[in-house]
Amino acid sequence: MSKQHLGELEELILLLIIMLEPEDAYGLEIRRALQEHAARTITIGAVHGTVNRLEKKGFVKSQLGGATEERGGRRKRLFTITAHGKSILQQSRDVKVNLWQQIPELALDNIRIT
Repeated sequence: MSKQHLGELEELILLLIIMLEPEDAYGLEIRRALQEHAARTITIGAVHGTVNRLEKKGFVKSQLGGATEERGGRRKRLFTITAHGKSILQQSRDVKVNLWQQIPELALDNIRIT
């Protein structure tokens, strides 16, 4: 597995970037989708911090979309996943699936919750 760590929020945001239409993979829409699909409420600053970190790690790339009147002439920063990002997501999924498969069903039934 790659030595680069993928945090839970990073993983969720990568998955949302893949799920969203390319023109919708920008900060506010990622935040809205995170609330809708993962019941996670975070600040827009946390979204931007996370996508910046993902871009620095080489998991996503960004480009500026066209300016719109509804945004006061400002441009959206649109994100897409890179091949490296896709690979790290697949590795993360494989590790988790493998771990879940190692747990006998009876063990899950017998877990004591305190």
